[in-house]
Amino acid sequence: MAAKMNVMVYSGTGTTTESVRHCLFTLRRLLSPSYAVIPVTGDVLVKEPWMASCALLVFPGGADLGYCRTLNGEGNRRISRYVNNGGSYLGFCAGGYYGSSKCEFEPDNPELAVVGTRELEFFPGVCRGLAFPGFVYHSEAGARAADLKIHKDAFSDAKEELPNSFKSYYNGGGVFVDAKTFASRGVEVLASYTEDLHVDSGEGKAAVVYRKLGQGHVILTGPHPEFAPANLTKPTGDPKYSQTIDAIAATDSTRVAFMRLLLSKFALSVNEEQQAVPPLSRLHLSSHKPTGVADLVATWSESFTIVDDEDYIVDVNDVFHVKKNDGTWSVRGLTRAVSDVALDVLPKALTGQDDKKTPDSGQKSEQSSDDQKKPKTKEEQIRERVAYTSSASPDRDIDYDKIIKRVVYYVNELPSKQATPFFDHESYYANLAHHHQKAQNHGPTFGTNLLYSEVTTSTNTILEKNPSLLRNLPTGFTATARTQVAGRGRGSNVWIAPPGALMFSTVIHHPFSLTQNAPVIFVQYIAALAVVQGIKTYAPGYENVSVKLKWPNDIYAQIPGSPTNPLVKIVGILVNSSYSGSDYSLTVGIGLNLDNPLPTISLNSLISALGLKAMTNEKLLASILASFESLYRTFCRSGWSRQLEELYYENWLHSEQVVQLDTHGGMKARVKGITRDWGLLLAEELGDGERPTGRMVSLQSDSNRFDFFKGLVSRKV
Repeated sequence: MAAKMNVMVYSGTGTTTESVRHCLFTLRRLLSPSYAVIPVTGDVLVKEPWMASCALLVFPGGADLGYCRTLNGEGNRRISRYVNNGGSYLGFCAGGYYGSSKCEFEPDNPELAVVGTRELEFFPGVCRGLAFPGFVYHSEAGARAADLKIHKDAFSDAKEELPNSFKSYYNGGGVFVDAKTFASRGVEVLASYTEDLHVDSGEGKAAVVYRKLGQGHVILTGPHPEFAPANLTKPTGDPKYSQTIDAIAATDSTRVAFMRLLLSKFALSVNEEQQAVPPLSRLHLSSHKPTGVADLVATWSESFTIVDDEDYIVDVNDVFHVKKNDGTWSVRGLTRAVSDVALDVLPKALTGQDDKKTPDSGQKSEQSSDDQKKPKTKEEQIRERVAYTSSASPDRDIDYDKIIKRVVYYVNELPSKQATPFFDHESYYANLAHHHQKAQNHGPTFGTNLLYSEVTTSTNTILEKNPSLLRNLPTGFTATARTQVAGRGRGSNVWIAPPGALMFSTVIHHPFSLTQNAPVIFVQYIAALAVVQGIKTYAPGYENVSVKLKWPNDIYAQIPGSPTNPLVKIVGILVNSSYSGSDYSLTVGIGLNLDNPLPTISLNSLISALGLKAMTNEKLLASILASFESLYRTFCRSGWSRQLEELYYENWLHSEQVVQLDTHGGMKARVKGITRDWGLLLAEELGDGERPTGRMVSLQSDSNRFDFFKGLVSRKV
């Protein structure tokens, strides 16, 4: 069974953007890289098989009637089953109301009243609000610094020197009525309000409660201990709210310690110190071809916007600052751009706000509607991004899409070891030439132009979400990074990329003229096969590494020496495509756990048991890209030929596997292979005694999910 590595934050109907943002910020700092903290929609919870990989399900603040509309019935049945079978649920504010047997919210106020039973019933009593008066939707009018007393005896790992209380952000939450009386039903009070309340709380003033339920755990809160004061903005003209933020900030270390105690209550692996997200680093552009970089930059120059003598590319998702390597990075343009930013833009950049109405503040934009509708010039966009970049702090929540991406290019040399201490470009290009020659790739292109970064958002996002850049990149252009701070995966998944992972994305422009004989759908299979071949042809002896393909495009490895031969996922693949008239522009993203112990097992830890030397990023990347080009060329010539088909089947997990097809009423079927025309999974129906009926069923990879461990093919949302 794969380790549970996902912490899922509900971000669907009923939530507020601010509450989701605070949850993601705080949980990522306390749980990464051991867990992937990701937002999920209601459709995911209702229809996808998320339970097996979920270590914690989090419901943030908002309005819980939206949760009810989305999840009542099947969604809540799944959540209850997940918790009772060993899962964990954490509900903040609205998530606390939602997790109780009954919600009572301002019953005597016709404009605000919300009263009714709730299906989850994790807390067996009533969550009653408002604990403190003054709440107004989409406003900070009712916000306050609520004083919370920590019940240290409820935590086995609470340190004696931990203060007894702290101030927490509060805005509209409830109190858990008579919580102490439910002790016989597994309820513990973790924190209490110390001040007089607006409603009758019965025995005690329970602000945070815990309950052991079946094999699982539940924590519900009325206040928002997940709200970090650094992410709360002091508005002008509201000294009361500014004082609230100051009061919360004064006890922030205790708030963080309390959050750490809550997460430890779920038996999660919690960071001793908050993990600050590293700042984005430069993107280093180099080439193995003598004129490779010069040709690329010449093509890009048509898209340059010049601001203060500096070259920028304004694309759909990102703004790039492009500069030739000269040993230093001039800050002239940055300084001048910041100093020239209009006064009505800079304060917003400094506070992390944009010029749109913030979801929870209720404050009106300072700009008129006419100004908002008027498109910004490229120069204005650049100056705003530069201002935001200069003011962004790792202690605050950062919108990485707004950060300027700095590209430094190398025409006559390669990046030095001082510039890229964790990636040896000379070693990479030497190995790339060796593996291309070994694969007999004449005039190779895959990997010969490389964009490397120590820390980036996502290699796939940098390429795929910026179409102006993408269409000017040649087939085989590859971006790789040591660390990703916003990695992407299929559906609701995020592939965590801590240091030690091998993360890269490769561009392919697949001609439309080839699609009849070589359909685009097969590129994901080619990519997966390339990773397997790249590992096995890394060097003599590595052909014995047991790595296998899981349909459609994941790669699993067997742990050597284990009597049960368990399988662990080590590679995920994501292919994004767009059509531009004459070809499909594909971005093939690959994430491989090479040398990182978290959040799951690494390839090097497995091969060490075979007595093999640890793989390096440079050599493995080169080996995979050479295999990828060789396989892709064969595919373009011959389509999904018998040769490729047999090679794929030699390395996949599913030969003759019996599966259950949720998409066909729970039908039992035996996997027979992949169709040669459109790459569909082909299965034969089984009747009584698992005898074949002769009926064949085909399944699309983009519409179905394959749970290998359960033998289940289910519909993907």
